[in-house]
Amino acid sequence: MSIRRKLFGPNQDEIWKQLCNEIGATFVEGGFWKGGKVQAQVKEWVVTLDTYTVHANNANITYTRIRAPYVNKDGFRFTVYRKSIFSGIGKFFGMQDVEVGYPEFDEAFIIKGTDESKLRSLFMNSKIREMIQAQPTIQLEVKDDEGWFKTKFPEGVDELYFQVRGVIQDVQRLKALYELFAEVLNHLCHIGSAYENDPKVTL
Repeated sequence: MSIRRKLFGPNQDEIWKQLCNEIGATFVEGGFWKGGKVQAQVKEWVVTLDTYTVHANNANITYTRIRAPYVNKDGFRFTVYRKSIFSGIGKFFGMQDVEVGYPEFDEAFIIKGTDESKLRSLFMNSKIREMIQAQPTIQLEVKDDEGWFKTKFPEGVDELYFQVRGVIQDVQRLKALYELFAEVLNHLCHIGSAYENDPKVTL
């Protein structure tokens, strides 16, 4: 064992490769400009885990993100994140704050969406609520694409998207997030808001 590994433990790639072994995913090696990524197949969808870095206020900030493009059947979009002192600042175009009828969940999270009945149908799934509540920090949303200079999606394709500041190196937490993505995508199909078709998007 190297001195570095003794001092600092396994690095990100080693931990993410362990994740691949445990969930049957593929680790894609990174290059000079990009780190490695994990890709797992869930039915016709590909769920991708990676990191990205932004420069702000003379500092580099790294985020962990998980993404899964899918064919959005009805244009339903939502976002859910933990309440904080800054919760009132965020505004999401075309979305309203909604209480989904589960007091403990409603108290802990800001829940917004384009369709109240669809939101309640989504969060009626107790497994989804429990997996979201188990995350110490979370922002989970449906996005139409990734903006200028990034991945553009075909018409009708949206993306289930999670991000959090920092690099997640906890295998159990990453496994739980993959399970959350699988459950949400399947439930979106169940409520008529997603197709199981291959969205034909490469991340």
